[in-house]
Amino acid sequence: MDDTPRARPAALDAILTDATALGFAMSCEERTGSLLATLAASKPGGRILELGTGVGAGAAWLLHGMTEDASLTSVEADPAVQAIAAKHLGHDSRATFTTTDADAWITAYTGPPISLAYVDCRPGKFHRLAALLALLEPGGLYIVDDLLPQSTWPDDHQPRVDAFLAHLPDHPNLLYTPARWASGLLIGARV
Repeated sequence: MDDTPRARPAALDAILTDATALGFAMSCEERTGSLLATLAASKPGGRILELGTGVGAGAAWLLHGMTEDASLTSVEADPAVQAIAAKHLGHDSRATFTTTDADAWITAYTGPPISLAYVDCRPGKFHRLAALLALLEPGGLYIVDDLLPQSTWPDDHQPRVDAFLAHLPDHPNLLYTPARWASGLLIGARV
């Protein structure tokens, strides 16, 4: 079976070109992106959250799958990398790019429950998981990537991943499946 994505977001190549020029090497892997688009499509009219915009590759995939009445909030602490996402995707009225720390965003959020959360940063994955899960609607999806070793990982990162995986059973309101595929994924649903 060929798992190469067949349809790609229109803005993806330009985003990745700008990422290379910036020296940003942590963009969403394409198979992960294709899965994100599929999962976003399963939430028509949904409120989609991305923690860790980076340059916007993941956001492009999420928008690619979202219905016209869905919305995406993408949170990133680094304005320089998020500027690339806003440059290529900011015209899409479904997308809001928020430049702030994801920890602060989780603490401050008081809106309606979230339909799907894609977490590509430390808050909401390696800490504050319970707080993020509390923001999901029943049946809301929780997706994280980069759970298999990556060339961009700092030396102290593997213990963080190991602790995350070891403590997942501590969250009884999360039904999840880890997948040794793409960059290493975990797909869960709030129960």
